[in-house]
Amino acid sequence: MNSKRHQNDSNNSEERKKKKKREETAELSSIIDNEEVKKAVKEAWAQRAQYSHGGLELTCEPFPHCTIRNFLQSEAFTENLHRELLDLNFHEKSNDLYKFRQSDDLKKRKEPHITGLRAALFGRFRAWLGEVLEVELETTVDISCAKYQYTDVLLCHDDELEGRRVAFILYLVPPWESSDGGTLDLYSTDSMFQPQSIVKSLVPCWNTLVLFEVSPVSFHQVSEVLSEDKCRLSLSGWFHGPSLERPPRYMEPPIPRSPHLPRDETLLLEWLNPLYLDCVYQSQVQEEFEDSSEIQLKNFLKEEKFREVSEALQLAQVQWSKRGPPNKRCYEVALLDSLPPCVSACWELFCSEAFFLLLSNFTGLRLHYLSPSDEDSEEEKVEEEEEEENQEDEAAMRNRGATGSSGDRPTADENIKVKVQSVPVCSGELRRWSHGDFTLLNDADAASAEYALDLLLPLGCSDWQAQCGGFTSYVANEEDEELLTVYPEDNSLALVYRDKETLKFVKHINESSSSRLAAHESSKGFYDFAFVYYE
Repeated sequence: MNSKRHQNDSNNSEERKKKKKREETAELSSIIDNEEVKKAVKEAWAQRAQYSHGGLELTCEPFPHCTIRNFLQSEAFTENLHRELLDLNFHEKSNDLYKFRQSDDLKKRKEPHITGLRAALFGRFRAWLGEVLEVELETTVDISCAKYQYTDVLLCHDDELEGRRVAFILYLVPPWESSDGGTLDLYSTDSMFQPQSIVKSLVPCWNTLVLFEVSPVSFHQVSEVLSEDKCRLSLSGWFHGPSLERPPRYMEPPIPRSPHLPRDETLLLEWLNPLYLDCVYQSQVQEEFEDSSEIQLKNFLKEEKFREVSEALQLAQVQWSKRGPPNKRCYEVALLDSLPPCVSACWELFCSEAFFLLLSNFTGLRLHYLSPSDEDSEEEKVEEEEEEENQEDEAAMRNRGATGSSGDRPTADENIKVKVQSVPVCSGELRRWSHGDFTLLNDADAASAEYALDLLLPLGCSDWQAQCGGFTSYVANEEDEELLTVYPEDNSLALVYRDKETLKFVKHINESSSSRLAAHESSKGFYDFAFVYYE
């Protein structure tokens, strides 16, 4: 019995030694142990003041953030950590907000240097940070590794999610310049707590930790990586604790909607490819559209009209206004009063009564009072049946000689069903797209989603490549599933019907678009007419 117990003790001791070998101790910057520094940082953070000491710098504009250089004391440890991270499996992450490669969650990784850093961050450093903020931070481990390479980006957002209190990033990058991109950009905010403009950019630096308080105004981004041969490697995550109080979310006014303009079919004859005015072809289009809820109509405008509008959009007289805020969108929209006559006439085409009726013929949607619908057919059938029953009842009463009083019979008004119809309307923009532009999904879009028909007509995008971005992606609400992608194509009219569970965004246009734009020296980007029609 005793011999067996001694043997078990020996085995347990060996196992403990093996486990100890699997974790290397991460020695943090000595500044963390300096009680005077900790007290000073605590006071500065509370008073929203600036403070610096050695490799530590705290700044509270535009929101509290702190930088600690040489965060890990041992260069050998840092190099080995870097090697372990590069050996991980990385997965492509791409949606409306970002494009980069990310590791799995590191909370269960067994590599010795990853394990050692994790223990130091969520042990000793968490305790230091909790004292500085005077907040009880949770033991929750939230950490992963990200690789940003050429054209990778993380667009403007605030990091707010239940329980997140402080965000951190540890950079493990080669010598880095601001011209390489990949900076951590911090945004100012307006009185509505919406991001305005970048007021500070932090250039990644080897073995430097950046942390900031997650709040309603902590808007930031990772700018697009412009270097083709450098890898922006970083560890990032969040310390969890009680969230800061959040004000009511700002609801921006929607784009105004208008009924059609009184323009007849002569406008269609003037502008459209005659193929799309053929009734037989319209029926074919409708059949295809009803099968898939989307269609692309190539060479939609007459060639000479399309060329005239495309050339006019390059003129200096067209005035453009930037649309934001950057946590929702970034592109330019034309001021309608500044449009050249031919562009203005094209705008009127998409708003015209004749075009509303044409869209009805293309889609089967009720966008004009002359367009039939399945619902109308059902109602007409019910009304015919009711009318037949009324006639039979009256005939039976006459045969019996019963007249009755006028109060016993339904009046003419009561026999008429008055159908209240909604008036079809549309909203539209003429947009200009260039490097750095995008639109993002947001909670307000999801909350206000409704049935609608989207129309897109791109101009000036010949030779456009999918890897440049700028395409419109349709996704299911609260799911990663991509339902449809519409790529920019000259004079190709895209029609897409979406329901209340379908959202859309325009993918960030990246640096690889610059070579394409350089090849078209007169081009400042590409354009599109973007309209939404409602029954």
